[in-house]
Amino acid sequence: MDIIITYLFYVFLGIAAINTSYYLFFFVFAFAKAKKDNSPYLPPVSLIVCSKNEAENLRKNIPQWIAQKYADFEIVLINDASTDETKDVIEAFALDYPNITQVHVENNEAFWGSKKYALTLGIKKATHKHLLFTDADCTPSSPYWIQNMANQFVGKKELVLGYGAYEKIKGSWLNKLIRFETVLTAMQYYSYAMLGRPYMGVGRNLAYTTHLFYEQRGFIDHIKVQSGDDDLFVNQAATKENVAVNFNPDSFTISTPKKTFSEWYTQKRRHVSTASHYRFMDKFFLGLFYTSQLLFFVLAVVVIVIGFQWEWVVGAIVVRYLISWIAIGVSANKLQEKDVVFLYPINELFLLFFQLSIFITNLISKPNRWK
Repeated sequence: MDIIITYLFYVFLGIAAINTSYYLFFFVFAFAKAKKDNSPYLPPVSLIVCSKNEAENLRKNIPQWIAQKYADFEIVLINDASTDETKDVIEAFALDYPNITQVHVENNEAFWGSKKYALTLGIKKATHKHLLFTDADCTPSSPYWIQNMANQFVGKKELVLGYGAYEKIKGSWLNKLIRFETVLTAMQYYSYAMLGRPYMGVGRNLAYTTHLFYEQRGFIDHIKVQSGDDDLFVNQAATKENVAVNFNPDSFTISTPKKTFSEWYTQKRRHVSTASHYRFMDKFFLGLFYTSQLLFFVLAVVVIVIGFQWEWVVGAIVVRYLISWIAIGVSANKLQEKDVVFLYPINELFLLFFQLSIFITNLISKPNRWK
């Protein structure tokens, strides 16, 4: 029995060291400084928005996109077989603004309900070689959003990772949980990209060139995967040479968050389902991070209950929480989400088992619609 207890103690210390090392790694983003918006290169941009039953959001956000302070841009509005008034809204705005291009997608037997098919049609209709993507419910954080994203296309940079925030809802724990998870995700994909290992981006705020899109044969390699028009494309196309990151607050977009737990659960199921299609090493490092988190909590409880070498156990727990709190706190402040940090230990523990339940559910049945 003593040998087993000793073994558990050393395993716990090893797991704690691995998990703490990840948070030290995330300091790369946490303490990085945003580049100043001083690039003279401002190429013509095609803003591409794919919409399915988004009439109300389009009424709200098309004026925000139109009002962007940018010299040369068009807006490609894709109506993906909507059954509400989306088509009418797009047509009405297109009458007043000549830089709006319409794409109306009809369902077909081969690509029924595929967002990637709809996006491909929109990309083919785009006039410009630099593409900026967002969703119908996304509001730019400033009138200089397009400028801040477009001026990252310098040198060999052909793909720009931006931050897609969520609207703050006062008094909602679910809202804080959603935004906390969003900060954790951004902290990870920014850190990996900054150290030359980009693995994902979010379609709420993402830019790349038509050259890169056609070089990768578009979405053809994962066309049968319903989700992943953003992260799977980035995972496939991104390199340490061609990726730029942008976390200037003027470059953010702000989306409407889910209002109920069940809606968010469904959304996260779609997101998580794409991870199995990542490159092997990306899956390995992301899986190791999650596993080290889960085992850290489980083994911490076990060794504390046993009481073996409790001073070392408590010390490892304190160091881990100190490092992780700094990484998350500074990152959240950088992303203007500092209010999500106060419930960090509770939200982190909840998310661990929330994600575990999603993994198990997705093993049983796969999400099969993008919306």
